[in-house]
Amino acid sequence: MNSATAQPISPASSTKNFSPLVSQFLDYLRLEKHFSDYTVKSYGADLLQFGQFLAGEIGQAHANADAGAMSLTELDGKLRECESLAIREFLAYLYAQNYTKSTTARKLATLRSFYKFLIRRGIVSLNPLSTIRTPKQEKRLPKCLELEQVQKLLDAPGDGDLLSARDKAMLEVLYSSGIRVSELVELEMSDIDLQEGILRVRGKGRKDRLTPIGSQAIKAMQRYFEIRATDIRSQGTHANRVFLNKHGGPLSTRSVRRKLDKYLTAAGLDPGISPHTLRHSFATHLLNNGADLRSVQELLGHQSLSTTQIYTHLTTSRMKEVYDSAHPRADVPTIPHPAVTNAMPEERKFYPAKAG
Repeated sequence: MNSATAQPISPASSTKNFSPLVSQFLDYLRLEKHFSDYTVKSYGADLLQFGQFLAGEIGQAHANADAGAMSLTELDGKLRECESLAIREFLAYLYAQNYTKSTTARKLATLRSFYKFLIRRGIVSLNPLSTIRTPKQEKRLPKCLELEQVQKLLDAPGDGDLLSARDKAMLEVLYSSGIRVSELVELEMSDIDLQEGILRVRGKGRKDRLTPIGSQAIKAMQRYFEIRATDIRSQGTHANRVFLNKHGGPLSTRSVRRKLDKYLTAAGLDPGISPHTLRHSFATHLLNNGADLRSVQELLGHQSLSTTQIYTHLTTSRMKEVYDSAHPRADVPTIPHPAVTNAMPEERKFYPAKAG
């Protein structure tokens, strides 16, 4: 047994050390599935927590007794022998800790992927999650900006200097293309064709797609590149990246969020708006103006059409508003059923009239 394997999985050390099986799985996600570093980190965090639960460092076992230090090899044994009851107890622990249904569902999805991987590799024969159901999620509609709000936000940066021009181009591209922030910061100069108005986007799982951008985004990008060409810091090691920070390094997703917060305040808009809200607005505004769902799916880079269908709830609401305001009889009460008209007062409760 090597020294790394023999280390106990205490909270302090577990943040830096994965068991061999978990390490294999994370390498598979990174190298074969081409998941982003952020996604792999999230999977790793979920599996570390589950490992701590199996080792008795958290949860009911920890409350009842002082569990001895468990090596990473011993933890792998626990992972291989895990049964459905242990998964249910873990879910009960998450519930007791007031985790949301969406977070619990994500952790379950991590465990499902992990055990499917172990089964494919012949490491385990039975999936302990085969009888576990994912908790039903609350249906939350994504936030969407009105066109006037989008205009206020896009006008906020200005383009008088390098950083302002960069920020304006950044926001214009997000709304014009609907790409994810992680995809925005990964854009390289070779991915952009401003003459054709096309971006090559590296999506999840490194699946490339071509996405058009509009004239306003093209104009903002041209202005940004014009000023950037005169900045010596932008000519360094990372000059191939489209969006750079003030030091000439790659812009991070966190920096994009900070910049958005700044312009939301300047424009007097809801500070709860996120970069992803621009993606939601992009999709909703396309559908409101007649785009078909399959085209929007392709533009967003969704693997499944069901993921895109959430936007139909927003557009349906919009259609109802248009109908109510435009149809001449939209606000006229429904003609009552004849049985209601002829019924005695005490009988009418059996024939409730429809709402107008």
